[in-house]
Amino acid sequence: MVTNHNAPPQKGGFRAARQNRIFQDIVEQIQEAILSGQYQTGDVLPSERELKETFQTSRGTLREALRVLEQKGLIEIRLGMNGGAFVKGSISEPMAESLGLMIRYRKISLLHLNEFREDVEGIVTARAAERADESDIKKLDGLLAEAAKIMENGKERWLEFLAIDKLFHQEVAQISRNPIYIFMHNVIHSNIQAYYDEFLPPNEEILKENYRDLSDIFEAIKKRKPDQACALVQNHVRRFYEHMVSHNHYVS
Repeated sequence: MVTNHNAPPQKGGFRAARQNRIFQDIVEQIQEAILSGQYQTGDVLPSERELKETFQTSRGTLREALRVLEQKGLIEIRLGMNGGAFVKGSISEPMAESLGLMIRYRKISLLHLNEFREDVEGIVTARAAERADESDIKKLDGLLAEAAKIMENGKERWLEFLAIDKLFHQEVAQISRNPIYIFMHNVIHSNIQAYYDEFLPPNEEILKENYRDLSDIFEAIKKRKPDQACALVQNHVRRFYEHMVSHNHYVS
């Protein structure tokens, strides 16, 4: 019997792995089956015995390939009676965790973080101004109303205000309708508190300034002015960077 290594796998199945690159071929076949939709979130891959026989490989090679797929975030290996290799819902989790840790533990310089935020958030906010509908405007308006109430208590509720600020920026990304922008905003704004804790102590004047910035950005989005929205958010990000630098003599 001659095995056709170029034939595509049947839905839900695999072919014998190429023996000269067996480990890589197993990883690629299973990865392709998941990313092409042959296996959906929550599906379990064939048993280890079935996969070993299908790929014509050893148990050790198969398990190592499955570990690589788990590290990529494509599958979750569960042990026990009802265990197996289950397809995961999101392949972005490992990347989000890695980038989140870099930000949280300040492995990215304040300068580089500021550059990235200025560039990307400017574009994202401009897109939001182009694409916002009435329900989007209502959500942003609601967040601003919450921010205004918190601000009445001054810096005593500094952390609560920063939480609303985070939600505001993340909502702007949602309005852009671009999943890459949404992903990056969620990761950055979910982890940036470490920089604020280190370089930006509670300050009532900065809090009020932040609120004015958010209000101006909101108005530009509401009035569908992308260029103005872009400039406003870039100035907002740059000003906060300058506050952190001036308060701590931090320049890298």
